[in-house]
Amino acid sequence: MTESIMSKAATMEIPINSNGDTGTLPEDDSLEQDLQQVMVSGPNLNETSIVSGGYGGTAEGIIPTSSMKGSNMHHSSSSSSMSAEEATRGVAVEKLETMKKWGLNTYKCTKQMISERFGRGSRTVDLELEAQIEVLRDTKRKYENVLRLARALTNHFYNMVQTQHALGDTFADLSQKSPELRDEFGYNAETQKLLCKNGETLLGAINFFVSSINTLVNKTMEDTLMTIKMYENARLEYDAYRSDLEELSLGPRDAVAMARIEAAQQQYQTQKDKYERLRSDVIIKLKFLEENKVKVMHKQLLLFHNAISAYFAGNQQQLEQTLKQFNIKLRPPGADKPSWLEEQ
Repeated sequence: MTESIMSKAATMEIPINSNGDTGTLPEDDSLEQDLQQVMVSGPNLNETSIVSGGYGGTAEGIIPTSSMKGSNMHHSSSSSSMSAEEATRGVAVEKLETMKKWGLNTYKCTKQMISERFGRGSRTVDLELEAQIEVLRDTKRKYENVLRLARALTNHFYNMVQTQHALGDTFADLSQKSPELRDEFGYNAETQKLLCKNGETLLGAINFFVSSINTLVNKTMEDTLMTIKMYENARLEYDAYRSDLEELSLGPRDAVAMARIEAAQQQYQTQKDKYERLRSDVIIKLKFLEENKVKVMHKQLLLFHNAISAYFAGNQQQLEQTLKQFNIKLRPPGADKPSWLEEQ
């Protein structure tokens, strides 16, 4: 009796159907079907069997408690494996769709770029905006040259100040050891120390000038140029989808073609909205950048002129007043050196 029940139960398998039947995919996506079939392939989960006895049967048909626990654990494990497989399959399909859209978009943009380069394709042109963008790029190149020269001036002037400092110490030492030239060495030592002090003050002004120009060029202007780059990419995508829609509109008008035209129209509208949004962002950023540039450069050029003029005129009071006017605080001697803990 037991043997017949067990042999019958061995054939009572519960089929577990996987979600996302590949038969529902479009026929023209054969590559996607093959990839999905590879991704969803896994171990066979249809191995769970149920052994059951009829009502009123003898005690021989009763399944032991330990066997039921083992069967429940196996069923739970199978369900968990099925859920993990479905989650993995969902992520894989989502990645596949993302790669497919990216590849299609890249193809369209590359085709549009080549067409524009060889003069076969049309492109959207905003003459006024493109002229402003070219002016910004030219201005950035010139300001980068100013920044490079100002940094070179800072390095050379720093070396000169260090030389003056060492020369002043040498004159002071010789003044103590040469009684016959004590006065001569003494006032030369004082002169070099005064020049060194004024030089450090001027270095503070030049460093502030360099820092401000660096922020303007490598942060403010660069941020605007990044937005411009996004705008130019959006312009290319917009023209690519516009050209694609124009080509489809010139073709046949059957049911399949009309469906493709409708999809292309939606994609075109999406790209157009993105292009117009970024175009507006670029116009606003260019306006604010110009206002900020004028304000920053007016202050920095005035500082640079006043500090340089006061230093070479030997007007220590005016030089210090210039730094106070622009709220520049000098670092105390040795502040730029790392501490003992930082050197460890």
